[in-house]
Amino acid sequence: MSPVRLRYQTLEFPDTDIHVRSLRDRQEFADPLGEANALGISSAQWSLFGVIWDSGRALAHEMVAFDIAGKRILEVGCGMAVASLLLNSREADITATDYHPEAGNFLIENVRLNQGSDIPFLRTDWNNLNDGLGQFDLIIGADLLYEREHIELLSQFIHRHTKPDGEVILIDPGRGNHAQFSKKMCALGYSHLQHKIMPASDMSSSFKGQMLCYSRTSLTPD
Repeated sequence: MSPVRLRYQTLEFPDTDIHVRSLRDRQEFADPLGEANALGISSAQWSLFGVIWDSGRALAHEMVAFDIAGKRILEVGCGMAVASLLLNSREADITATDYHPEAGNFLIENVRLNQGSDIPFLRTDWNNLNDGLGQFDLIIGADLLYEREHIELLSQFIHRHTKPDGEVILIDPGRGNHAQFSKKMCALGYSHLQHKIMPASDMSSSFKGQMLCYSRTSLTPD
């Protein structure tokens, strides 16, 4: 990757600090080999994976005390993967995915900065029916529903990768698509709860996100 300006910061949680190397801001761009362009990621979109958003912070805060015992966990559209890094510090069984060609490289470096165990990563899109990921007890993600077409793609991806007794936690900042997404998830056999998020001290006070929770049991028909 051609040089871009970077930012190093430490995110504080109750029992641990997470160190993150990210892009300096949303003005950064480097795609010398055209990899991102070939994947349909424009120059305007390129940097979005590489900054830390309030939704990602909120998801990480939710994972601080979440019951992870015996659970295989997947973070979808991880970006800077703050939640994955937090879970990794708790020795969770966490796997991360993203579509961006640089997300995996940043994850490797951030795992190193935190002296953590390797986090399995797969660059994949939600259309891939043969990604080999398998199924998970818990799927998490932040700010994934920024296009209406993602409602169908994401719901089907999650459904393929959720165990029969699995659960899903998504943070949505209020882009307007989560109601239709929840209807789709309910149609697939998931129960649904949601609640507003009270911004943590390291988040913007104007953040008006929702935590969306979905679950199904082995008694729920596919």
